Amino acid sequence: MNTRHLLSSIALGTALLAGSHPAVAAEQPSVVLVHGAFADGSDWAKVIPLLQAKGIKVTAVQNGLESLASDVATTRRVIDAQKGKVVLVGHSWGGSVITDAGQDDKVSALVYVAAFALDAGQSTAEVGKDYPPAPGITKLVPDAQGYLSLPPAALAEDFAQDVPAAQAAVMAATQGPIQAKAFGDKATGAAWKTRPSWYIVSANDRMIPPDLEREMARKIGATVTTLPTSHVPQQSRPEDVAAVIIAAVNASTK
Repeated sequence: MNTRHLLSSIALGTALLAGSHPAVAAEQPSVVLVHGAFADGSDWAKVIPLLQAKGIKVTAVQNGLESLASDVATTRRVIDAQKGKVVLVGHSWGGSVITDAGQDDKVSALVYVAAFALDAGQSTAEVGKDYPPAPGITKLVPDAQGYLSLPPAALAEDFAQDVPAAQAAVMAATQGPIQAKAFGDKATGAAWKTRPSWYIVSANDRMIPPDLEREMARKIGATVTTLPTSHVPQQSRPEDVAAVIIAAVNASTK
């Protein structure tokens, strides 16, 4: 054996004895998107391709908006279907859902987009009890079964006032009414207590008071991004929303 081969053998043997092995890249989490009330999974249509362009696996949940428990169960089924870690994203009512469903062991981070961040045993209705009703909330219309929806004019004026009129009309047509009683359902736990969180505050929100959003973001110790948007920054500023989600994915990949 020549000197070069001898040195190579010694180096290989030393590495094996030390338990050395090539570095393995951390697995990138998938992203699960949870829509809010008065919407469905298509609410994320502008954000999804931006995440997919980064090679991120994305799934948008389709919740029935019947109760917190049923939406949490549906979201957990989607989480269970993912192969590895999950960054869980919730908009508006979807924040209540991810606060509870995010207790799943697969969930590594939470992203709240103009969303409710509950405490354990707290309901969505209780979160804003110290604030006057936002303009859009006063315009909700119930049907005979107790499901609430926004009339098209109210959706355009108070829910999505910073998107083109034609887009707001489509959002009104595809909105998911929510059972009014769901706002009284209490979270079984608060995933943000044990996971890092990000929060997007919508400064011009007319569905959730922006000051309430700031208060919730402080409560959960979130990394905060403030956007000059309506209640739906995922529709009017999708690039900015995607950037926050990507930041959470990158942090969870380390």
